[in-house]
Parts: sequence; structure tokens; C-alpha cells
Amino acid sequence: MKPIEFRCSLDGATVPLPHVWEHVVGSCHAPLALRADYQAHVRRARLELGFRHVRFHGLLSDDMGTLVQPGTEKIYSFFNVHRVWDALLDAGIRPFVELSFMPTAIASGRATVFRYRGNVTPPRDWDEWSELIGRLVSSAVARYGAAEVEQWFFEVWNEPNLRAFWRGTRAQYFRLYREAARAIKGVEPALHVGGPATAQNGWLEQFLDDCQRTRTPVDFVSTHHYPTDRVLHVDGGTEAQLAAMQRDILREEAQDARRCAGNLPLFYTEWNTSADCRDPSHDEPYAAAFIIRTVLQANGLVDAYSFWTFSDIFEERYFPSIPFHGGFGLLTLHGVAKPSYRAFELLHRVGTELAVPVDGMHTNVAMWVIRGDARATLLLVNGAPPQHDVVPARALVHLGTRSRLRAATIERIDETHANAKRRWLEMGAPEYLRAADVDELHLASMLRAEPCQPHCEDGGIHVDVELPPNSVVAVTLELSDSSAQARHG
Repeated sequence: MKPIEFRCSLDGATVPLPHVWEHVVGSCHAPLALRADYQAHVRRARLELGFRHVRFHGLLSDDMGTLVQPGTEKIYSFFNVHRVWDALLDAGIRPFVELSFMPTAIASGRATVFRYRGNVTPPRDWDEWSELIGRLVSSAVARYGAAEVEQWFFEVWNEPNLRAFWRGTRAQYFRLYREAARAIKGVEPALHVGGPATAQNGWLEQFLDDCQRTRTPVDFVSTHHYPTDRVLHVDGGTEAQLAAMQRDILREEAQDARRCAGNLPLFYTEWNTSADCRDPSHDEPYAAAFIIRTVLQANGLVDAYSFWTFSDIFEERYFPSIPFHGGFGLLTLHGVAKPSYRAFELLHRVGTELAVPVDGMHTNVAMWVIRGDARATLLLVNGAPPQHDVVPARALVHLGTRSRLRAATIERIDETHANAKRRWLEMGAPEYLRAADVDELHLASMLRAEPCQPHCEDGGIHVDVELPPNSVVAVTLELSDSSAQARHG
């Protein structure tokens, strides 16, 4: 097949590549953090993928016992909250505190969401809400110290622009945020608080206008997006055009949100390949290619990019027993790494300098060159949205450099590499796994570095790679010391 050619200078300009995708990662709801398997998964994600904070729903919900009223007296208890925070800190990861949902004791209604019945109504009295947040944050500072809690982030509610999560008005959410933000700052002015935590870039301009008008503190802007949030219909568009538009929609939305946020940090506190908790693609190599492309396209636009979620220990609607059921997580119920997990593992290892420019264009195939100390990583993907054609491809990469190549390795994620679901299907797709089955799936999930033999001539390094459909290829080049003299642009 005719190769797709890319060109880049290893000795030329670079732009910073901060690992914003490691700032925070998502998970289900607070009580799950007390499970041993959840704790094992989060510890592993911290160590192997570099995540620094974890976000979850339901910290204030009734099953956490933060505020109850068995009679006429309200009783506050943050013991369970502290147990959750202790578990995270013991695993080396900090909480990203989502303030949700409403304790029944101070709720104005009975509407709930999810199987754990998180109350999604406004408070019946705003002073009661303020007091709850003030007491919660005071308890954190008292237990962990202001210097520690200043490294956390407080986000008010979850997706209040969706009726499933908020039965109040937009104005009522703005007041919910205002009361919470002022209560948090009243405990310690240096603490970080933000919102509106909306779906689909919702309410950003109105939220910031309201904060400015009411002089309400806001330290970061947060929202969510998924590529399946909206369906694009373009009259006369080709399949290739429609695929490209669907694939790049998250970058376009991040550009819009960046303009709204202005100089404030922009946090996407949820994203994934889709918003369906039983989407088979979550378990497959497609997700790995999507993640690499999405994360690298967001460079320079976002300050935190929180994947939803790190584990299939997740029970918003039900708790499955099938090992591969299309859950949001990077790890299966049994802690087996999906291709998506391996994509973040590759991203964690790369350097922090993105080489520019890379010459070469293709509808489904893309490449990035990332520099580190005496090392360069080529990340290539070949992928298209579901229901769109993607065919095998071959890429020929030409890298200009004065450096000498010392060694090269290649790692792959595709149908036959780092794909535990394929092995599970070959086993007959058992619902209940034996310990030996889990061990076999762990082996099938692993990235494997193999020797690679680039061609060196004419003052450059030339790499020829095959890219199956929905695949990721990482080529790591170990270079002589002179390669570290890259010029920054």
C-alpha cells in the first residue's frame, strides 16, 4: 500500500506539553472509595498513569451520612467523608471534591438520580446549605491542615443544566454556587472553588457573568463533554467529512470553552468516547486511538482533562458481573487493563515537549513527536468514529536530526496487541472468572516493547510502520546526548 508520509525535525522548535490529562480522573460515587478493590485500582492508576486527583459524585448524599435529621435536630457527621479522603491520600492521590448531592434533611424535594438515589433538588433553606458546606470544609482543614487542602479543588454540583441532575432553575444553581463558594472562602481564602460543572459547555458565559455581577469568587471554570452529546447532520457531506467532524468535535468545543473561560483555568471534569455506560467501544482498541488523538488535540486549550472513569467499579445504574460490559473504566472489574488504560500509560511516559510542526495530513491517521531527555516518542493513531470505515494504513516518518540513534523500540495497541477483551472472547466470554483466567487476561493486556529498526541516512531517521484499523503505535527513539539540544519555539 502507498505510505502516508510525515516529516518533522527532532532538532527544531517545540511547544510545552503539560500532562493536563493527569490532573484529575473520574470515578463513580463516594462510598465506593471504601472498597478494597476500588482502593487497589486507584493506587495502581496513581502509580502507573500519574493521576493526581480523583473526582466522584455523592459526597453529601444520604448514604454518606453527612447530614441527617432523625427528629427535630440536624446531626452532622463527616466520619465517612474523612474515611474516603484518608483512603485516597493513603493511595497517594488527592480528592477533587464535587459538592453533591443534597442531603434529604435539607432538600426541598424528593427527586433523585441513580440507584443510590442522590437527591437533585435545591436546598429548602440557603442558610442550611451554606452551613453544611462551611462545616464540611472546616472539618477538612481541621483534619488535614490548610496547606494540604489548598492543593484540593472544590466543584459545586454535577451537570446542573440537565434535569436529571438538577430540578432547580439556572438562577437557583448560580445561588447554590454562590453560597458554597462564599462558605468555602470563609473557611480559608486560598482554597480553590469552581463550576458550573455543566454538560456540553453549558452556561459558561452566564455563570461567569453572574460571578462577576455578584462578586462571587471563582478559581476555575469546569464543564463536561462527550463526542456523542450531539449528532451532526450535514447535507451533502461525505462519510469522510462526517467522520472527521464527529472525531474533532471535542477539540472544537474546547476551543469555544477556552474563549469563554478567558484567563481562568479551564477544567473538563468528564469526557470519554461516549456517555453510554454500556458502550462496547470502551473496552476495545478504538478507545485507545480516540484517547491519544483527543488528549493531544487539546494541548494548549485545557488545564485539566479528567477522563471518566479509572475503574469499572461503578454502580450508577447497576453493578455488573460481566468482565467486559462496556463500562466507562480504564480497568475492568477485576483490574485488567483495557486498551484505554494502555493509552494513558503511553501518554504518561512521554516527555513534555511537543515537536512542531509535523508535516503530513490524512483523514484517519495522525502523528505526534514528543521530546524528552535524550529521547523522542512518535505516537501514531489510525482510527475513525464508530460506524465509519477505517482501513489498514502504512506510515513513513522522516525525522531530520543531527543526533545519533542509539536504540529504538515499538509498542502497539490494536486488535492483537494489548487487547484483553479479544482473549476473553476466545475463552468463550465467561461471566465469572477463575484466578487463572484473570492472570491470563492480565498477560493479554500488557504493552510489549519490541526492537525496531529505523533507517538512518541523509541526516535523518526514517521509520516505517504498519497501522491496523483502530490502532496506536508508539515508537521510542533513544538518541545521543546532542539530541537534547532542541530549540524551543
